[in-house]
Amino acid sequence: MTSHVLSDTGTLTGRSLKHILRSPDTIITTAVTPIALMLLFVYVLGGAIHTGSDQSYIDYMLPGILLITIASGIAYTSYRLFLDLQGGIFERFQSMPIARSSVLWAHVLTSLVANIVSVAIVVGVAFALGFRTGASVGAWLAVVGILILFTLSLTWLAVIAGLSAKTVDGASAFSYPLIFLPFISSAFVPTSSMPGPVAWFAEYQPVTSIVNTIRALFNEQPVGSSIWIALAWMVGILVVAYGFAIAIYKKKIS
Repeated sequence: MTSHVLSDTGTLTGRSLKHILRSPDTIITTAVTPIALMLLFVYVLGGAIHTGSDQSYIDYMLPGILLITIASGIAYTSYRLFLDLQGGIFERFQSMPIARSSVLWAHVLTSLVANIVSVAIVVGVAFALGFRTGASVGAWLAVVGILILFTLSLTWLAVIAGLSAKTVDGASAFSYPLIFLPFISSAFVPTSSMPGPVAWFAEYQPVTSIVNTIRALFNEQPVGSSIWIALAWMVGILVVAYGFAIAIYKKKIS
C-alpha cells in the first residue's frame, strides 16, 4: 500500500514538474520580487537603517528575503491546485486506481522543488551583492532544513486556499499577508526600534524566531531558544494546515 502511494505521488509530481519546466517564468517571477527588494534595501534604504550590529546589511536582511521568496512561491501552488480542481482533473483521477492523497502531495512536493530552486537563485544573487558567511556545513544543512519545513507548512496553507477559493484571484491572494509578515518582524530592522504594540507583535509572531535562527546560523552564533520557538511554530502550522487540507479535500471529492 505504501509503495503504491509513493509510486502514484512520484508520477503525479513528475506531471506537475513538467508543467513548471514548460513555463520556467513561474520560478523566475517568484525570484524577481525578493531580488528587487534586496537591491532596494541594500542600495537605497540600507544605509539609513541601523541594526545595532557590525555585520553588513545584506547579511542581516537575507534570512527575511528567503522567507519572502518562499511566501511568494507558494501562491502558485494554490493557483495550480485551483485550476486542476476547476478543470475536472480531480474527477478523472478518482476514476483511476490512484491513491487519493497522492494528488495533494504531488502539488506539495512540486512546490517544495520549485521553491528550493527559487531560494537557490536568490542566495546566488545575494552572494553577488556581497553576502558572506562563515557558516559550517552543519549550519547550512540546518538552514536548508528550516527553509524546507517553512515551505511545507506554508504550502499546506496554500492547499487549503486552492481547495476553498471561488476564483483564480482568490486562490493566490491569500499569500499577500504572508509576504507582508516579514516586514513586521526582525527581518529588516530590530524589533526594539518599533513602537510598543507593533514591537510586541513583531517579537512574538513566527517569522521573527525563524529569521533570528537563520541569522544566528549564518553568523556562527548560538541560536538559543529561537530555534525551538521557530520549530514549534512551523510544526504547529504544518500539522493544523495538513489536517484542515485533508478534511476539505475529502469533502470536495466525496
